[in-house]
Amino acid sequence: MSRRIKRMNPKPRSRDERDEARPHQARSAKKAGPRPGGKPGAKPPRFASERAERRLPKSALGKSALGKSALGRSALGKPALERSEPAKPVEALLPTKVQTVTVTADENNMRVDRFLEARFPGLSFSHIQRVVRKGELRVDGKRVDSKDRLEEGQSVRIPPLKLDAPKAAAGSLSEAAQKTLQALKEMTIYEDDDVLVLNKPAGLAVQGGSGMTRHIDQMLEVMRDAKGQKPRLVHRIDRETSGCLLVAKTRFAASHLTGAFRSRSARKTYWALVPGLPKPKQGRISTFLAKEESEDDTIMRIAQHGDEGASHAVTYYAVVETAGNKLTWVSLKPVTGRTHQLRAHMEHIGHPIVGDPKYFNIENWQLPGGLQNRLHLLARRIVIPHPRGGVIDATAPLPPHMQQSWNLLGLDATRFDPIENAPEE
Repeated sequence: MSRRIKRMNPKPRSRDERDEARPHQARSAKKAGPRPGGKPGAKPPRFASERAERRLPKSALGKSALGKSALGRSALGKPALERSEPAKPVEALLPTKVQTVTVTADENNMRVDRFLEARFPGLSFSHIQRVVRKGELRVDGKRVDSKDRLEEGQSVRIPPLKLDAPKAAAGSLSEAAQKTLQALKEMTIYEDDDVLVLNKPAGLAVQGGSGMTRHIDQMLEVMRDAKGQKPRLVHRIDRETSGCLLVAKTRFAASHLTGAFRSRSARKTYWALVPGLPKPKQGRISTFLAKEESEDDTIMRIAQHGDEGASHAVTYYAVVETAGNKLTWVSLKPVTGRTHQLRAHMEHIGHPIVGDPKYFNIENWQLPGGLQNRLHLLARRIVIPHPRGGVIDATAPLPPHMQQSWNLLGLDATRFDPIENAPEE
């Protein structure tokens, strides 16, 4: 690509000025010599061609970094580092009546649902959500949400709980459970003692919802061990989005991986197909997003700083290849992880993702013949520090409907992805 974006002018600015959405403008160039900020009307700068390995902590990168010894390059290869045995869960007595416990130092900043999973291995996701939703679980006497985080010393009221029976060994699983286990194996991109990376197919939800009977979290039940622990979801992707989904197989791994997401040490890359040609060809989208609910649907709308429920969201995008200026393959790098962030941001700059039922609203636009009207969004790659050292680096292939579009449009999936050089913040 010919245009690049360098880092922001370090001169302090007000929050409102800093967070103002400028979807069609790249960051101002920072050149040696001239006064920072550049001149109005200058060409938009480009992503730096090379950046130091500051994306991950040195302690996490170690010698492997993203080089030949990086973990997870191939699901068929062995991990580059020797691994010690994963920590085994400690059995906990299941409360048959209401009890009150105190949050320990080790449990500080832990989510409510993870707190229950850690204290009582074997509790199903639906049971945890139910006791939290009904207000049966209280923190310092108040109702909480399952995503709320606990603080050391807080008092947690725990109602009587029902532990799911541990699953039988794989050899004695039911026929349906064996099919589910086989389906998970076929999705697996990378696996070791602590971590599992799945290539989630489009149309399969990550977690359950109204009227939903099959989803990844439910499928993971067949991997529950003799202690009652099952693999834990570390993050989520939309139901119609395919690609990399990270799963922790142990409590130890879950703690480290969720910490990596909170500290933004995880790097995610998405591929999408959009109408038209975004200008500039590389840019940074910075807006506030807020949830807008109706009787029929829930979407994320562009909001203003200070609006109720508004959260700051930042996305970098880069044009990879075009098909006659009618359709463009873009690579996306979310800095934050808001609901529908990429879909809302691309709609915001006038290039919604092809096949998006929520955000694609261009009038009189017709889908080119041969392309399927399905969401063209792929969670292409995830790079994250491994809990025991080294780096997990997993890549998902194009799903069938996107591969069909790439073939019809003559797009080359092996092209260099310029989003690799985008900033980290």
